[in-house]
Amino acid sequence: MNRAASTSRNGDLPIRTRIRAFEGRVWKRLKRDKWMYLLLTPGLLYFIIFKYVPMWGIALAFKNYQPFTGFWHSEWVGLEHFRNFFQNPDFFRILRNTLLLSLYNLIFFFPAPIILALLLNEVRKAFFKRTIQTLIYIPHFISMVIVGSISYVVLTTEGGIVNELLFQFTGQKINFLADPGWFRPIIIIQTIWKECGFGTIIFLAALAGVDVEQYEAAVVDGASRWRQMWHITLPSIRSTIIILLILRMGDVLENGFDQIYVMQNALNREVSDVFDTYVYLMGITQGAFSYSTAVGLFKAIIGVLLVFSSNYLAKRFGQSGIY
Repeated sequence: MNRAASTSRNGDLPIRTRIRAFEGRVWKRLKRDKWMYLLLTPGLLYFIIFKYVPMWGIALAFKNYQPFTGFWHSEWVGLEHFRNFFQNPDFFRILRNTLLLSLYNLIFFFPAPIILALLLNEVRKAFFKRTIQTLIYIPHFISMVIVGSISYVVLTTEGGIVNELLFQFTGQKINFLADPGWFRPIIIIQTIWKECGFGTIIFLAALAGVDVEQYEAAVVDGASRWRQMWHITLPSIRSTIIILLILRMGDVLENGFDQIYVMQNALNREVSDVFDTYVYLMGITQGAFSYSTAVGLFKAIIGVLLVFSSNYLAKRFGQSGIY
């Protein structure tokens, strides 16, 4: 018996030795790079406290949460809130409004930073290039509330510059802020004006890595500037475009609460109600915390599925994905 126990201990010895060696390497690396890990700590704590810990709140989507009974003692109702949401007459209207805004963003906003970056890349005067970059970056740092206020001042029928010009030329005014047909174009124009310049940073950084010798060879072959852009510049940043498009797919059901809420009013609510404003309406103003959590969880699940699906399709077509 002692012999068997001795053999067992001897058999476990190499594993323990490897574990100790691994622990020694880990501690050695931690000691060597302690200041780098110290710099990592604030970011790590941020994600743990504000990203991972709040995930416990997902359980609210499966409970009939009552503030007086508390989180743990609220009744468990399973998928009841999801069924109520899908059977709600507002579901398809909200889904349609959200998808249409996301589609318009993909068609009009997503290519805008790429086009702007390509145009800026063709500017040879450094002074003009830096000036233009600075001017188009500034709107990114303006609050969406300020953007909404500017839109109101410009588009209002009472002294708005756009309506004043229309009245001078046509004798008529258009109530842009109350007409449901103008809501989506206004949102897209605001998004392009505010975020297009900042979005060019990534593409300009990608363009900076393009091999200059390719352009020189193209010039020798007699390629025009358009041909150089089409056959050299765009293929060189194709991987960046695809990665950003994949990440963009995760925000298909995310239209930005602040922008929509600022521009929303009683007259355009039929087209301006999206998932973000609906969650606010049900969760904050009506106190349906579990129901609004279920809606938010539905958005998150669809976003994750779209990211994985688009990444899979990109891989199938021979492109580099995000993983």
